[in-house]
Amino acid sequence: MTTATHAPVPPGTQGTVNGSARAATAQTLVRAKVQAPDGSLQTSEWRGLSEAEVVRKLVARGFRVLALESGATAGAREAPLGRERFALQLFSQELLALLDAGLNLTEALETLLAKERQEAARRVLSDLLQALREGRSFSDVLELMPQHFPQVYVATVRASERTGDLPQALARYIAYQTQFETIRKKLISAAIYPAMLLVVGGFVTLFLLGYVVPRFAVVYESSGRDLPWMSAALLGFGRAIYHHWQIALAGLFAVVGTLGMLVLRPLGRQWLLDQVLRLPFFAHRADEFRLARFYRAVSLLLAAGISLHRAMGMVTGLLSRAQQSRLTQCRLAVEQGQSLSVALIAASLANPVAESLIRVGERSGQMAEMLERTAQFVDDDFARWVDWTSRLLEPVLMTVIGVVIGVVVVLMYLPIFDLAGSLQ
Repeated sequence: MTTATHAPVPPGTQGTVNGSARAATAQTLVRAKVQAPDGSLQTSEWRGLSEAEVVRKLVARGFRVLALESGATAGAREAPLGRERFALQLFSQELLALLDAGLNLTEALETLLAKERQEAARRVLSDLLQALREGRSFSDVLELMPQHFPQVYVATVRASERTGDLPQALARYIAYQTQFETIRKKLISAAIYPAMLLVVGGFVTLFLLGYVVPRFAVVYESSGRDLPWMSAALLGFGRAIYHHWQIALAGLFAVVGTLGMLVLRPLGRQWLLDQVLRLPFFAHRADEFRLARFYRAVSLLLAAGISLHRAMGMVTGLLSRAQQSRLTQCRLAVEQGQSLSVALIAASLANPVAESLIRVGERSGQMAEMLERTAQFVDDDFARWVDWTSRLLEPVLMTVIGVVIGVVVVLMYLPIFDLAGSLQ
């Protein structure tokens, strides 16, 4: 009988652990509990590697991985910008097609690995195959890669292993994710035209201020007439941009570069999104959208055979912080025997329509289906709001841009109008 001991880091990783302090603070720490070839239990620490890479290296050295625990070290930073992401939706669709064709799980993964060309996806598929060949269950293997497979996905697969119906579980997850992708694409398409309007209007305004206005300023200065104060301020601003165009151009690139960095980085995108969603016009709709995802995710887990209380706890991350605190109260009420519909209304996590549909699900025993219908109702309402908002926003932006350009033009020509009036 072996005893658990804390062994040193396996050979080949010491250089990673003993790197510079600055590099260590920007890496991720993975603790692995393993069984050595001699049967002893050991614990090793790895920095700067993903869980999949740690498993691969340990297995290559003859260790059997029993458990993994990962966490970011102090001062951790996000992954490099160029790192490829694993296309989970595409993987699920292709795996489902192969399983429906009659291949078993290992054969399907081997087929996907043979046709894959992206290195990142090949690494994930190779790790999956290697772990499956060692006798581990598919859900346990997926759980070792939380950066690629979310908790909802793992729970759905684990529940399907009890019933032996993995294709149906994959189909349910694909439908769940497809609904979210549909709404996301609708939001992106609705934002493209307003964004183009702002970009074009901004460049036209900058052209007027930096090129046209300074030439009008030269004409007005040669006339020796006093200018209206608003026109004088505009002409002075235009001259400043013209004479210090290097500074103005550097400032423009700095603003564009900052926005680009924020958009490209996940944390930056999240920060920008949080700022936008704090606006009163968007906050309420954003909460409804989160609730729709919450309903659909709980429906997915209930259909997979997971209990209601556990399902609600697994999808907490889909809600905002304020909603998460209310969900905790809701879960406590459900544990105490209160119905889900009443608990959701008491926690302000459901509207009257959602309450009615969920109550029907409680009476009929079709809670998963009713939650899906609730999410679909909210999604349809959200899609109508997106269409209405985009149609309203486009003329509003065009009006604002037209007013700004019109004011610049009028202020440029205002001294000419005064001169024409004095000549008359």
